[in-house]
Amino acid sequence: MASISLPKHSLPSLLPTLKPITSSSQNLPILSKSSQSQFYGLKFSHSTSLSIPSSSSVKNTIFAKVNKGQAPPPFTLKDQDGKTLSLSKFKGKPVVVYFYPADETPGCTKQACAFRDSYEKFKKAGAEVVGISGDDPSSHKAFAKKYRLPFTLLSDEGNKIRKEWGVPADLFGTLPGRQTYVLDKKGVVQLIYNNQFQPEKHIDETLKLLQSL
Repeated sequence: MASISLPKHSLPSLLPTLKPITSSSQNLPILSKSSQSQFYGLKFSHSTSLSIPSSSSVKNTIFAKVNKGQAPPPFTLKDQDGKTLSLSKFKGKPVVVYFYPADETPGCTKQACAFRDSYEKFKKAGAEVVGISGDDPSSHKAFAKKYRLPFTLLSDEGNKIRKEWGVPADLFGTLPGRQTYVLDKKGVVQLIYNNQFQPEKHIDETLKLLQSL
């Protein structure tokens, strides 16, 4: 029987030496700037790593879903001045309720400023505009002051109302959804519009619907 002789070098020595991965290289910053980076509604810090949740956890983030022709679940939240405000306050007039990811992110700033610039048109249609995100009242206050926003911003800390209304998330559940609802005078949903990456289109679609009511 033929025999095979191996060279003097052992097999492990022929393989490249692999350096162990340190903990600092595992959580690389994404779209980093000097302090904090922002992508539409998602904020990243240098110490933040983006993890993709399992499909089961994504499914569990939505508890209900509001459909056109339905009255959405009621809510009572704090506004940018720390005062409580209920959805029922708007009964008798149309109201635009828009959920957005976060204050001071590029897409959310564009959307808020577009609502601001068209605010007179909403008033002419007899409608109120309300923005909702998970930011606290102090963040909303600074955001509204910086961009001179004439409408109400509500703080949904913990995203309880977002879940009750069934606002879908984007990017595998990592990015809070950008969804707008138009309620008529009776508090019934007449329009649901979702568009994460074209935030200014929300204004066009809602005005178009309001003008037909």
